[in-house]
Amino acid sequence: MFAYYLHDFDPFIFHLWGNFGPRWYGMAYVLAFACGYWLLSVLARRGYSQLRPAQVGDFVSWCALFGVMLGGRLGYVLFYRPEMLLDPLSILRVWEGGMSSHGGMLGVLVFTYWYSWRHKISWPNLGDNLVVVVPLGLFFGRLANFINGELYGRLTNVSWAMLFPKELLDPKNAAEADRALTAARQIDPRLTSPEAIVQSIHAQPALGEALRPILTPRHPSQIYEALLEGLVLFTTLWLVRTRTRQPDGVITGLFFIGYAILRIVVEYFREPDASLIAGFTRGQFFSFFVFALGVAFVVVGKIRNVQSSPIYQRSS
Repeated sequence: MFAYYLHDFDPFIFHLWGNFGPRWYGMAYVLAFACGYWLLSVLARRGYSQLRPAQVGDFVSWCALFGVMLGGRLGYVLFYRPEMLLDPLSILRVWEGGMSSHGGMLGVLVFTYWYSWRHKISWPNLGDNLVVVVPLGLFFGRLANFINGELYGRLTNVSWAMLFPKELLDPKNAAEADRALTAARQIDPRLTSPEAIVQSIHAQPALGEALRPILTPRHPSQIYEALLEGLVLFTTLWLVRTRTRQPDGVITGLFFIGYAILRIVVEYFREPDASLIAGFTRGQFFSFFVFALGVAFVVVGKIRNVQSSPIYQRSS
């Protein structure tokens, strides 16, 4: 028997009072936007981008708000939780989690098109630089998912499997939740719901030990995604951008293709968080369209064979 790691991270960085305070989920976005600003500034100063260094801060701020946040949230609602439309206020509660990477990509795609038109710069060139830094945002986001114990993986018996208490919140695991409640009440009578168990497990070691025989070992799929969609994809795109010369739009296409392939693969290790579509998870189904979009960008970029003239000479 492996002593599987029990996930008991506190989603709060620290508590100001009660359940109020900065969360790791929010910190992930701060780090993503900070890294994005820095790397886009580097690319602009080196002459890879038609975006002027002085414009980077303005671009990243509005892209974060209207592209990532708005697009990601609306994508989550429309693609995964359309029932939230019946309670519009729930859409605004972003601090509870619930963002779609596919929705965020669509939002960024629309925003960058508008921004390039507004400022008279090349849309494909703007996209080629932006997609290089996007994987770092995905990296931080997936780490935040891991800390939150959400979007966990499928059942497995590999030695690095982990136990995620949030599986007790899934209606499919009602029997496990009942067993967990019985065990938890013997430790703390105040624990009368699966939500209370999840919120308390990081502060009560005895509770975790009681849940070990009940929880099921699962793939830490959030870590898989952070490494593949994040670090591997970022490293690949950075090398392509800085070591080769590609027509405008090609690197954007490579991002979409790479992300789609990696997401489809990782979804086989991730517990589906919504009903399947034609036998595929929602993440896989939408990634097929992302893959097709990527191929279109590469083909059109190669046919046009245009390389935007840099505004600045590359620094040594």
